[in-house]
Amino acid sequence: MDFTNPLVYGVPCFLGFIALEFSYSKVFDKDKKDLYKKKDFISSLSLGVGSAVLGALIKTVSVILIFNFAYDLFNPEVNGVRTNIMGYQSFGYAWYFWAICMLLDDFTYYWFHRQNHMVRVLWAAHIVHHSSDNFNLGTAVRNGWFTLFYKPFFYVWIVIIGFPPEMLVVCLGIESLWQFQLHTQYVKKLGVFEKFLNTHTMHQVHHARNLEYMDKNHGGFLNVFDRIFGTWKELDETIEIEYGVSTPPESYNLYVILMHEYQNIWADMKKSKNWYHKFMYAFGPPGWSHDGSTLTVKQMRKQIAEESKNNDLTPA
Repeated sequence: MDFTNPLVYGVPCFLGFIALEFSYSKVFDKDKKDLYKKKDFISSLSLGVGSAVLGALIKTVSVILIFNFAYDLFNPEVNGVRTNIMGYQSFGYAWYFWAICMLLDDFTYYWFHRQNHMVRVLWAAHIVHHSSDNFNLGTAVRNGWFTLFYKPFFYVWIVIIGFPPEMLVVCLGIESLWQFQLHTQYVKKLGVFEKFLNTHTMHQVHHARNLEYMDKNHGGFLNVFDRIFGTWKELDETIEIEYGVSTPPESYNLYVILMHEYQNIWADMKKSKNWYHKFMYAFGPPGWSHDGSTLTVKQMRKQIAEESKNNDLTPA
């Protein structure tokens, strides 16, 4: 059964909503006239166009060579019926299979997204999306191009266990539509929906470089996985958000934006001749260093907690 990827219809909507938010912020909202900055916006759109072109090619290849190959290998036809190698009939297109596939997609998105923040070589690709100090719908399409090469491998297990590749592709498209619309400051807290959905204010937290907010809210549709695995953080409206990253590219040049963190990794790897250190600079968490010259988010939080504890114990 063939389905159309929702992003085919989503891309024109993306452009329309970006234009609407841009116009509204410039004409009607005096408090957000700087929501969009010209050079940054042009960089984001250019990265988005490149991502769309590469995505169209790579996603087609990934579906044919990865998803379809894995599906055929692990779900061969037995007497005309798709049967998983574990012995059960592969899943069909009933509504509940769609719901389960969407849930599995969301679970996978959480771990895919979290690892993009925890493994530095993956962060080097994902940092592109976070590298702007603006947060708007234009930022939503500011995607790293190299993420496209490894993303399918996080999701292939879903077709291996028996979900049709085209079903997964549709779920991936729906997830992308939800993620796009999260990148706006015009939608405030959503009341009861905050209990289970990943909302706009939660995604503002995710894009903040404030230490208390970093590496939080990795979810797609739902925030349940963030809550279960300890990465959920609610927006504190008394804290002024600083968007962006701690090591920004300081450039609007697309090559610099795409490559700057890879260059930083290479420079760090040359700091030590120890191969374990080299490995950790590439595959450890961002901020890791062999000599303590830079710290991970976890180490920085621990350091601040210890300093606060020592200050509390110091006699007045």
